[in-house]
Amino acid sequence: MLNAYRLGASLYVPATHHDVLNIANGTRWPELRSVIFCTEDAVLETALEAAIKNLRHALAHMTTNCAMLRFVRVRNPDILTQLLALPGIEKIDGFVFPKFDLSNVDAYMNLLHDSPYLCMPTLETRDVFETSKLNSLRDHLLGSGYQQRILALRIGGNDLLSLLGIRRPTDRTIYCTPLGHTIAQIVTVFKPFGFQITAPVFEHLNCPEILEAELSEDLAHGLCGKTAIHPDQIPIIEKGFRVTSTDLEAAQRILLDQRAVFQFNGSMCELATHRVWAQRIIERSR
Repeated sequence: MLNAYRLGASLYVPATHHDVLNIANGTRWPELRSVIFCTEDAVLETALEAAIKNLRHALAHMTTNCAMLRFVRVRNPDILTQLLALPGIEKIDGFVFPKFDLSNVDAYMNLLHDSPYLCMPTLETRDVFETSKLNSLRDHLLGSGYQQRILALRIGGNDLLSLLGIRRPTDRTIYCTPLGHTIAQIVTVFKPFGFQITAPVFEHLNCPEILEAELSEDLAHGLCGKTAIHPDQIPIIEKGFRVTSTDLEAAQRILLDQRAVFQFNGSMCELATHRVWAQRIIERSR
């Protein structure tokens, strides 16, 4: 199983993009660690056929061994069925499922049965605002055995804001909108049960200082990666998720020190309560 921290800044690229092949092979942006080719919101209905044709051509020439993680964001289960039949689709690491909830969970997950693909379902429907429905979705994922195929859950920030009739302001993080509470709720419902969660897109390109502030909040909420909508966001996101030397040393001491509790750098370190945090810091640092 891949570690979700490998995702880093996941660049969203419309599947209609003219340079899908070079992006997928890592020659366009060598620093990119994960890419998601989108056939959903980033592609007009009238351009969907062209998008799939573009992917078919790229798959025929993609490298088989690539350090970058490559995903396709499908439009619906029918499109997933079409993509799974394409020659070369085995070069893709997995799929992103949009608007994922109890109404379509089995339709999506059953299509991946007995396949090697990972998936990243996106939580972005009205159900996200109801804790009882989030609990039911989590329990279904656990009870059905689907969890082992889920690399991470994604938060569809723009879709959720759209349901509220809100657009993210340019002068504050998403945590200063009603979604701050929603993100915290997703974290507390899913993370204690072993699910990893990635952070929503930051849609403004000329506010790097707000993006940096939001990344700090993403980390405080235990999120493990963030969607990028432009290559200029990649270094900012990667820097934001980089482990500081102080945190790395604290994590190593917590895991190696023989004492139950001790002081380091002005903070209490306690094995019983900080072990999981320390393990996650080590994973991020790798």
